[in-house]
Amino acid sequence: MMATVTSFALMDSLFAFNGIASKIKPLTDHWSIQLNEFCSDLRTDSITVVQWQEKIEELYAQIELEEILKFIQFEQLIKGFQYPDLGVATRKVTFPKLIGLPANTIYVKKIFGMKKDRAIIPHGHSNMASAHLILKGEMHLRHYEKIAQDEQHLLIKPSIDKIAKLGESSSISDEKDNIHWFIANSPTAFTFDVIMLDLNNKLYDIHNLDIYAAEDVKNGMLRVPMLDVGTALEKYGKHHH
Repeated sequence: MMATVTSFALMDSLFAFNGIASKIKPLTDHWSIQLNEFCSDLRTDSITVVQWQEKIEELYAQIELEEILKFIQFEQLIKGFQYPDLGVATRKVTFPKLIGLPANTIYVKKIFGMKKDRAIIPHGHSNMASAHLILKGEMHLRHYEKIAQDEQHLLIKPSIDKIAKLGESSSISDEKDNIHWFIANSPTAFTFDVIMLDLNNKLYDIHNLDIYAAEDVKNGMLRVPMLDVGTALEKYGKHHH
């Protein structure tokens, strides 16, 4: 009799634990914790930037977009959002408190928003990596590989040219798809950006590019002048059909 009672008690305790575990598991496996781990691994050089890009894009592909929108409180973020006539506007994202997720992450979190035909102007990067998830609308997305750089030009090669739709993502690094250019196709469009700065123990830099003034060189490569941000916004911040 005592053995039977003990067995039932043990079974009850196991069922109770499993019930608790089922509630805890979604938190311990939450996508934001995985994202933080990937960024920490990149910061400590445990993974390469290309591996980081692959992991982030795989992670985004597994998550329901609605879950991300709720977690970052997207509707609250865009209340009163001011859409500029040229380019984009940004707002910082703060994650809710979650066990296993530090209050201050080692990566920057922002949303970028724009009106139709406005653009995240064509630009390349040094010593940084970033990932971009389409939260709302759709965009014409172009990527280029950075081949070489001098004081006034980048040598680049086209790598991606597509319409990026809701829930799709892209990423950049010094090693892969370094240059990008987004133009909003819908009345409004937003991205959620995760940005890692000052990689390789060097300060990050951004290079705005004059794609329309590119010079064709051999093997499909383009020699493109760099622009100051004001000139680049005037030329590329609003797309004219």
